[in-house]
Amino acid sequence: MKKNVAVILAGGVGTRLGLTKPKQFYKVAGKMVVEHTIDAFEKNPHIEEIAIVANPMLIDDFEEIILRNHWKKVQRLLRGGKERYHSSLSAVQAYENQDVNLIFHDAVRPLVSQAIINNVCEALHTHQAVDVVIPSSDTIIETDGDYIVSIPDRQRLRRGQTPQAFDLQVISRAYELALKDPNFHVTDDCGVVKNYVPDVPIYIVAGEESNIKLTYKEDTYLLDKLFQLRNITPPIESATDAKAFKDKVAVIFGGSYGIGKEIADMLQGLGVRVHVFSRKTGHVDVADCAAVRNALQQVAEKEGQIHYVINTAGVLHRQALVDMSYDTIYNDVHVNLLGAIHVLTEAYPYLKDTHGSALLFTSSSYTRGRALYSIYSSTKAAIVNMVQALAQEWDNDGIRINCINPMRTNTPMRRQNFGIEPEESLLSPQVVAEASLHTLQSEYTGQIIDVVRR
Repeated sequence: MKKNVAVILAGGVGTRLGLTKPKQFYKVAGKMVVEHTIDAFEKNPHIEEIAIVANPMLIDDFEEIILRNHWKKVQRLLRGGKERYHSSLSAVQAYENQDVNLIFHDAVRPLVSQAIINNVCEALHTHQAVDVVIPSSDTIIETDGDYIVSIPDRQRLRRGQTPQAFDLQVISRAYELALKDPNFHVTDDCGVVKNYVPDVPIYIVAGEESNIKLTYKEDTYLLDKLFQLRNITPPIESATDAKAFKDKVAVIFGGSYGIGKEIADMLQGLGVRVHVFSRKTGHVDVADCAAVRNALQQVAEKEGQIHYVINTAGVLHRQALVDMSYDTIYNDVHVNLLGAIHVLTEAYPYLKDTHGSALLFTSSSYTRGRALYSIYSSTKAAIVNMVQALAQEWDNDGIRINCINPMRTNTPMRRQNFGIEPEESLLSPQVVAEASLHTLQSEYTGQIIDVVRR
């Protein structure tokens, strides 16, 4: 059986993205885009070897990335060229005369699923050329200048993705003929096969809408959300490895009731040594920086280390700004915003030592301020911005920091402000706690995790 070689095409520089660095180095969910991509093929059992084709100016950068990630399947680091086909051709020539399948994939499609890779490899058992496609949701229009000349039947149209996979002899023959054509011009490898070895049928495998390519700046926001949806939704029983939590130490501020208490109970059930502080438990007000510092010092002296620091403390006053007293405004800002700042600044040295994780909480109102929520919404928006900023500041220290954004949740704070509501319209604190544990266990950082009812 032929060996399957994944060829990661990372030769681009990403000018359309508008960044100062190549788009494959853009960070999302705690890693570079290209790292997520290679991880997907590294862990797939049908892939025996990986080759990276990089821009010659970035070879040193990729060498460092390979060493840092300890990938076992990455065997070759090849030089690409000016055009996309130069990168594919580099791999074709590198494996010349070997009995292999080449599976080409864009480095900037980091959300390729194991199902897609599996299906492509399975198709290679009976086909010599395979493409990954998805249906077109839009009507496609053929134009000539400023006028429509044809509107093809959308039912027969598909949008191409990667991977694209080939028997080496097929793609090698296609390029051999293509390079002799003075009018040679195609945008992908399936196009080369279709145009120059048309007798070889190209089999199609179903792709996924989430298998997007990072091309434009808007794609960065979509990637953030897609990573959140893909990795925080599985049931806690199937996704949480108890061994990863066992004997860890967690400090929870605001953990005497509601979501904080649920997190504490779940962590304790997984073998975590949990320390809870709140105004009721330990008389710690997060608005008091000295009290936060003393609480963390107390835990560090007892346990020797701290792996997780979680802040669920918060207050909500539904009131028009002009009707709020300055004492109330001052208190709300100090608890909701300065409290989080106190927790993070004091926790920093402990989390740096353990390469630990911090977790904060926001509210759906952070995306758009609402009447009667001006102080609450603005402090929650600030929490989101702070998490995103600190994820970059603390990345080299190995500290992960994320933020949970739950929809309306059945907590004491909500009941105090809204009274009795239909329980079926609210999230349970347990569901939010499960998402929180997934986030603590993940490698992601700088993520805003939306938790919604399903």
